[in-house]
Amino acid sequence: MVQAAPFLLALFLALGAHGLPAKKCSLTGAWVNDLGSNMTIKIVNANGDFTGIYCTAVSATTKKIKVSPLQGSQHLPDQLNQPTFGFTVHWSFSDSITVFTGQCFVDDDGKEVLKTMWLLRSHMDKRGDDWKATR
Repeated sequence: MVQAAPFLLALFLALGAHGLPAKKCSLTGAWVNDLGSNMTIKIVNANGDFTGIYCTAVSATTKKIKVSPLQGSQHLPDQLNQPTFGFTVHWSFSDSITVFTGQCFVDDDGKEVLKTMWLLRSHMDKRGDDWKATR
């Protein structure tokens, strides 16, 4: 019976580990991407809505880059550990708007990572130039 005790303890620990709560991914806080752009998301409210600021490190304009406001929404924070979300950035230094959509993941090391895609729309004076307005 003495030899069975370590096995039972190991089996109990292995089975018990599945009952541990998964770490939740929180959008609240400061984020930096691979290009050096950064954003800060303030509190995500009970409905999943949030606001914040975004400062891009890259731009096609020659104007000085300025911090720009963002607002968005995510799936209700208390329902998903790795929620999907979307937000819009109204650029303070150009006549364009970018929308982002993505998901917040927690990797195997417990690090929170945002995976996103974006679509930028620039203002065009003529309808005929619409084809070049979206990136």
